[in-house]
Amino acid sequence: MLQAARAWLNQDPDPETQAQLRALINAGGDGDSAALSDLHSRFDTRLAFGTAGLRGEISAGPNRMNRVLVSQAAAGLATYLLRHAAPGVTPSVVIGYDGRKNSHVFATDTAAVMAGAGVRAILLPRLLPTPVLAFAVRHLDASCGVMVTASHNPPNDNGYKVYLGGVNNGAQIVSPDDKAISDEILRVAADEHVPHLPRASYETAEETVVQAYIAETASIAHTPRAQVNSVYTAMHGVGWDTTRRVLEKSGFDLPTLVDAQIAPDAAFPTVAFPNPEEPGAMDLAYETAREVNAELIIANDPDADRLAVAIPDISSVSGYRRLSGNEVGAILGWRAAALATPDVSDPGALACSIVSSPALHAVADAYGLRFVETLTGFKWVSRVPGLVYGFEEALGYLVNPDSVRDKDGISAAVALLSLVSDLKSEGTTLAGYLERFSEKFGHYASGQISVRVSEVSTIALVMTRLRESPPTHVGRIRVDEIDDFRWGLGDLPPSDVLRIRLTDGSRVMVRPSGTEPKLKVYIDTRSTVGTLVERRAAAQAALDELDRGMRALIE
Repeated sequence: MLQAARAWLNQDPDPETQAQLRALINAGGDGDSAALSDLHSRFDTRLAFGTAGLRGEISAGPNRMNRVLVSQAAAGLATYLLRHAAPGVTPSVVIGYDGRKNSHVFATDTAAVMAGAGVRAILLPRLLPTPVLAFAVRHLDASCGVMVTASHNPPNDNGYKVYLGGVNNGAQIVSPDDKAISDEILRVAADEHVPHLPRASYETAEETVVQAYIAETASIAHTPRAQVNSVYTAMHGVGWDTTRRVLEKSGFDLPTLVDAQIAPDAAFPTVAFPNPEEPGAMDLAYETAREVNAELIIANDPDADRLAVAIPDISSVSGYRRLSGNEVGAILGWRAAALATPDVSDPGALACSIVSSPALHAVADAYGLRFVETLTGFKWVSRVPGLVYGFEEALGYLVNPDSVRDKDGISAAVALLSLVSDLKSEGTTLAGYLERFSEKFGHYASGQISVRVSEVSTIALVMTRLRESPPTHVGRIRVDEIDDFRWGLGDLPPSDVLRIRLTDGSRVMVRPSGTEPKLKVYIDTRSTVGTLVERRAAAQAALDELDRGMRALIE
């Protein structure tokens, strides 16, 4: 292991990770058990390249994000692109980066290595949101796109998302491409020395790429019928500049800004975890909203591919309530369905992941659209044929599939603002619109249980127990049937997921987290009987019962 660490050190061009690794090697060579344990965590395994690309803590070693790992990934990806290019065609890659630590250097390393391998490499002109990169893949007709970001991960993380052009339409990679790319990366890691990888000059994209994204995104909204008093936070990320330009082009008044969070800052000084879903992350936005009596709060995560929304709520201590991803997903889906002009040959589809609210199914049925469920991840949602709109409960929304084949927190914000503007011109609010949704489609309630474990094997034991001894009841509600996705189900590929259907129409999904040592449970209930108050009460009562029952089964 020490030999592997020394070999890695000899390849590392980064003075910071060099110094870090050298100190560990010296201490480990002297028998320091803590240093040896740390080295084992870095060198016993390698950060896996999968359908989410790469993501991890910035540090030295193959099980961390660093310049050696990124250079190897770029060289492997370049080989994949060259091998899959049509005869006589030079493949191309467009590369974007956000404001996280090392994002720019990882992006420029990627561009130089790609160019050195013979791929046409185009770097976006400056730090930009992930949706702009996803757009650029299609706009520039590139073979591939790479976005250097860790989205809403902790501050010292970074990552590497890969998109493919051509028949993939600019969507994120899926199997078997992820495995083929991973194999090339592992070959580079085994056979090549990073300092010896050829590097060459690369292109920098014109600002016209960003301008085209802004124009396309602004076009999804009509001229505002009423201006909305809103508040915006970028969560220390890169969303504001692009969002501002889109809102100006759309004709919206600019929101009041959460000043402390508006500029890109890799340290994320005001939030422990830069994710709008995390407790406390929206506190400064609530404070700003109270000061200006805002009608709406919109928040992007650091790379602006997600959107959080909050509305006034006098029953809340903060004065505002953040809507769940399922609530926002359902109302944006209703808007999309109402605006859709179905083709006779294909009515188009509304799509969401299997763990997102089935409320979208009711909307699709009401408007004569197809409803499609996919596995978790926009790499799947974005690939649905005839897609009109797609969402995931984790604050991801795809409202403009003709332009971007990934979740996009900026276009979703424009669509949401446009909806609120229309509602205001009619004398109502987003809260009123949610009530209208429950009256028209039924009231849906959603909950989630997330159990963090110290040993990942614990999750497998729980999943095995549920499979081998399937419950007949969850709490006091009888189980109707259990669907096991382990070998695939319908058109869906295999996945370690269980779907528990209850006799009252409720649904429970159980799956391991794809990125953390957690078991996740998603609960969805619905009531269509009685008044709005009665529907809410019934759906919430079922949710509470299923929450208690599932905790007893898994904890």
